Amino acid sequence: MNKFIARWIVSTLALFLTASLLQSVEVTGIAAALIAAAVLGIVNMFLKPLALILTLPLNILTLGLFTLVINGFMLYIASALVPGFAVTGFWGAVGGALVLSVFNMILNGIFDIEK
Repeated sequence: MNKFIARWIVSTLALFLTASLLQSVEVTGIAAALIAAAVLGIVNMFLKPLALILTLPLNILTLGLFTLVINGFMLYIASALVPGFAVTGFWGAVGGALVLSVFNMILNGIFDIEK
């Protein structure tokens, strides 16, 4: 349970950092960020595997780069579901997903959550 809460907090922090770095991602407060991180985790858990399977030929053709587009779409879906969390435009969502992934990776390494 502690690992789950730690990942949730790290995802929330990564979302705040992404919103502070990019103009295309906007978070209005801590409650919106916490809810957005939870919704993004749920969307990634249920919809992302289905999207990856459906786009497998395109993903193979682009050597995995289409996964960035799928991540952007998942971020866009989460922003549509959470009030106070907004992503502007398709390429803003793709860029936001890329920056969010980098921040998540860095913060997970700093706080040593994977072990």
